[in-house]
Amino acid sequence: MDLDLLPGDCFAHILSLTSPRDACRSSLVSSSVRSMADLDSVWQKFLPSDYEEIIASLVSPVVYSSNKELFLRLCSPCLIDGGKKVHFSTN
Repeated sequence: MDLDLLPGDCFAHILSLTSPRDACRSSLVSSSVRSMADLDSVWQKFLPSDYEEIIASLVSPVVYSSNKELFLRLCSPCLIDGGKKVHFSTN
């Protein structure tokens, strides 16, 4: 099956139903799959539902340019609540 025949938003939705690891692995297939795997709509599904609260409680501001980058930054331990707690990603 030629993946290029699928509408991009359809394949992006399929990717969002997988896991972050699978989305990254699939990006190795081709440049067109990579562009779909990097879409903010895909990575939005992988972010924790309370990510905005997590960002607001971070001691150091997190700088990101995409949802994928935000996801990867939140995968590292982050100080929250004035440095009294550490947030660990559950993904």
